[in-house]
Amino acid sequence: MPDVTETIASNLIISRVFEAPRRLVWKLHSEAEHLARWWGPKGLTWVSGTLDFRPGGRFHYCMRGGDGYELWGKFEYREIEEPRRIVWVNAFSDASGATVRAPFMADFPLEVLNVVTLSEDTGRTTLRLQSAPLDATAAEWAAFKGLHDSMRQGFGGTYDQLETCLQTIQDDGQQGM
Repeated sequence: MPDVTETIASNLIISRVFEAPRRLVWKLHSEAEHLARWWGPKGLTWVSGTLDFRPGGRFHYCMRGGDGYELWGKFEYREIEEPRRIVWVNAFSDASGATVRAPFMADFPLEVLNVVTLSEDTGRTTLRLQSAPLDATAAEWAAFKGLHDSMRQGFGGTYDQLETCLQTIQDDGQQGM
């Protein structure tokens, strides 16, 4: 494993500001029907998902690409501090929820630890995501670091979808749903 300085430099950090109150951004992270509308890379279609949003709970989902390929993933929640912080480990999985290797790279880490913090200022919410491989080999750390630009682009598209959902809800006056 890299030393502490390299570990910090290898973390993926993404920050995004949403024109929505924190309680609404939180709601869209904590309810399955909302996650189904925005979570995941652009171009994939939501197939199914189950959510047990609590420490020790899990979010297990499936998406389908245009070629019919199904992609399964899971979050295992470690900490939830409503409405400001969510800590989870995510991994690719199979339909039963067992952890599997990423379909795109053999050296991508099996598990990634994620911390999302939400802060609000004047009705705008800043989301900060910090991700790092968990119990990873040197090769997995290197693969993770090498994919930072790709992951930033992927999360950018995912957060674009979150922004659209937030705007739709606010435009429809459904904030208190």
